[in-house]
Amino acid sequence: MLVPPKSLLHLGAGLLTARTARRLRQRATDVPAQHAALRWLLTALSSTALGREHGLHASQSYDDFRRRVPIRSYEQFAPFIERMKKGEADVLWPGPCRLYAVTSGTTAGQPKHLPVTPAMLEHFRKAGLDSLFYYTARTGHSRIFRGRHLLLGGSSALTALEASKDTTAYAGDLSGIATLNLPRWAEAHLYEPGGEIAQMSDSPEKIQAIAARTRSLDIRVVAGIPNWLLLFAEELCTQGRRERAPHVQAVWPEFECVVHGGVPLGPFADELRQAMGPRVRFHEVYSAAEGFIAAQDTDTGAGLRLMTNAGLFYEFLPMEGFDEKRLESLGPTAVPLEGVRVGVDYALLLTTPAGLTRYLIGDVVRFTSKDPARLLYVGRTRLHLNAFGERVVEKELTDALLEVCRRHGWTITNFHVAPLFANSVTGQNRGRHEWWVELKPFTTETPTGPNMAVELDGELQRVNRAYAEKRKGGGLEAPFVRLVMPGVFAQWMQENGKPGGQNKMPRCRGDRQIADALAKIARFSAD
Repeated sequence: MLVPPKSLLHLGAGLLTARTARRLRQRATDVPAQHAALRWLLTALSSTALGREHGLHASQSYDDFRRRVPIRSYEQFAPFIERMKKGEADVLWPGPCRLYAVTSGTTAGQPKHLPVTPAMLEHFRKAGLDSLFYYTARTGHSRIFRGRHLLLGGSSALTALEASKDTTAYAGDLSGIATLNLPRWAEAHLYEPGGEIAQMSDSPEKIQAIAARTRSLDIRVVAGIPNWLLLFAEELCTQGRRERAPHVQAVWPEFECVVHGGVPLGPFADELRQAMGPRVRFHEVYSAAEGFIAAQDTDTGAGLRLMTNAGLFYEFLPMEGFDEKRLESLGPTAVPLEGVRVGVDYALLLTTPAGLTRYLIGDVVRFTSKDPARLLYVGRTRLHLNAFGERVVEKELTDALLEVCRRHGWTITNFHVAPLFANSVTGQNRGRHEWWVELKPFTTETPTGPNMAVELDGELQRVNRAYAEKRKGGGLEAPFVRLVMPGVFAQWMQENGKPGGQNKMPRCRGDRQIADALAKIARFSAD
């Protein structure tokens, strides 16, 4: 297959930038795009074991689809996926599936194997490229396609799974699977750090190798999760230098775009901007191993544009009344895109070209507008605080802590929040929130737990009505803040099999599983 010259890539990027800008300005297109996505998916699903089980067909109405197919979590899809891994075809999607993305297991602590069919790979290619054109459309130029794009993703090495006579399945990191299946033109003209380095596991050695390979290249875009981006920036700015470069842009003068996702940027925002350079733009995407969901299309901070024409069908399950133990009865309460309301929290359901149908991805989203459809990621269905009826999500905790730290010039390294239940032995009569916070050392103003707790309490009362009512009604005591020494969170990550920059720290849990483990590391007691 011939690879077109880079001059042709530049021309095509300019034309696609203009086309994307026109498309993003159009109104009333998202709902029709979703209707088309459902029809296409139903056509494929009708020939699968799951489709036959539920009587799916191409001309089916949404109401009939919703009535026939129950909502499922990963655990309920696992038996289907096991059949696919053993080589059985036409289980969730037409044909066999030989590739499986392994997730980081942020919520449950156990990794999941998610099917990556050829149609799913095509979805990721299209949506990933579209997300870059969202960036060029909002900046008004396509100069990022004149240089190279560095993906700070996981390893592209694959592990063989169970084999049958005719097929062997392989599992690996999603970003690694994607790089192994890049179009020839992207591999030739854009992609870094190359196949050999990409196969290395996440480690300081991999960071060093990427920096050594790319420091003399014309890098225009870097993509990764925030903490991994910070580790790389430090290495690039110091490697092989007598004096540390002030920021990444001093090393790569044409560098202009940081694509970030995976975890909210909030706690890392100020440090990342300083590390990357004064003229660098940030471009947020919302993607997961289950699908590429949304991308930034405006500089106003109004939420991310839902990618409605990339092959996914979305449904939204109101969090009010949500109970994962009753999924089979909640199906009729889910709504398609046309049924959502701005400002309401929803559990996100996906139907995908991997055959995951009405799949509870585990994310909670909140719409900021309906036309165009824009939303915010606000947390996880299993990672929120509601032990006392306060209904606090991850985004509210992150925003509250970030606001308090900005007032005082503090920089967050990591944090976790858990319920601290009433204890008659210590005289604590009502529950409260316990914050575990690790800050960067050497601040100009010394933080204290009690002062931080007062300000966090005020911020949460300001942004969350249920929390404010519980505090004012006496159902919830003021929060308690524990400031921990550097390294406590890193040790927890190490002990729980999550070393390296690509893994994510759960920001909150409705139980004390993580908090009690942190207490043992920090040698605190839950008093």
